[in-house]
Amino acid sequence: MTIDPAPEWSPEPHRFLEDLEAKPAALERLAGSTDVATAVAAVPRLPRVLFLGMGSSRFAAEDAARRLRAAGREAVSEYASAVELPPPNPELLVVAISASGKSRETLAAVERYQQTAATVAITEDIGSPLATACRHAIPLVAGREAGGVACRSFQHTGLVLRLLESRLTQRPLDFAALCQQVAEGTADVLDRRPEWLPAFIEALDTQGVVGVIAPAERWSCAAQSALMFREGPRRIAVGAETGDWNHVDVYLAKTTDYRALLLTGSASDDEAVAWLRRRGSTVVTVGSKHEHVALGLDHVHSSDTRVAVHVDTLVAELIAGQIWAQQAGA
Repeated sequence: MTIDPAPEWSPEPHRFLEDLEAKPAALERLAGSTDVATAVAAVPRLPRVLFLGMGSSRFAAEDAARRLRAAGREAVSEYASAVELPPPNPELLVVAISASGKSRETLAAVERYQQTAATVAITEDIGSPLATACRHAIPLVAGREAGGVACRSFQHTGLVLRLLESRLTQRPLDFAALCQQVAEGTADVLDRRPEWLPAFIEALDTQGVVGVIAPAERWSCAAQSALMFREGPRRIAVGAETGDWNHVDVYLAKTTDYRALLLTGSASDDEAVAWLRRRGSTVVTVGSKHEHVALGLDHVHSSDTRVAVHVDTLVAELIAGQIWAQQAGA
């Protein structure tokens, strides 16, 4: 297989912000897509699942693999670039994720499994090299992201994975209703920007470190949110699981100008907030309000983790997008 070189990256902040504005409408299209439902229904239910991806695709896959394991299925998520991957097996379902369908690493990894395992592509372009290389292809229905940054495609990847999980576990899911709830939460965050966005930008706009901290069930939100700060305005940002933060990234708060975006809902929230307050760090929250944090935001479905995991990244996307636009004079 010939793999094309990576396309030249030319992101535009104002177009990225337009991509974010288009999220609710894109979610409405996903909710009503028969193509997605038909493609997922054709995927074989095999006992083992391997997710492959890079970047945002891998972030979403990590959460999906964790949920499948919690449901009693054998599932792992791996870097597509890894040398040591599970061996091909007729009982293995390989789910390769790439919004563009052109990820070099993911294409190369899929080659290992084409002759033995069942392969599934999750991609925006069902005519892409990845979709062609796999036996099955599931469309994302996210639309072209003119800003050059994965935002709608990340959100749709998470939702399509939810539907695939339902297929594999045979647990019912009202996919259209879930997409509608995510659209409602997304629209709520967008509509209420004048209430929260200026203060959040002031709190998190730093040349130091932005830490995005989230429960394990929303780890993909932390990872993707941190990526938004790095990819757009080129700020130093790190995503962490809340309990693990108390053992690892807590040390950054001691020695740097550390600003924290805390997605609440972990049993470790209180400990993390106590450390951050002790070290004089700025903290803002998304989700249920914390008694020791003055600045916070919730949305209409913040209390429903199943929905929030597909909404909360928008907060960091909007903050990073505005900082990026200000830097560019857009």
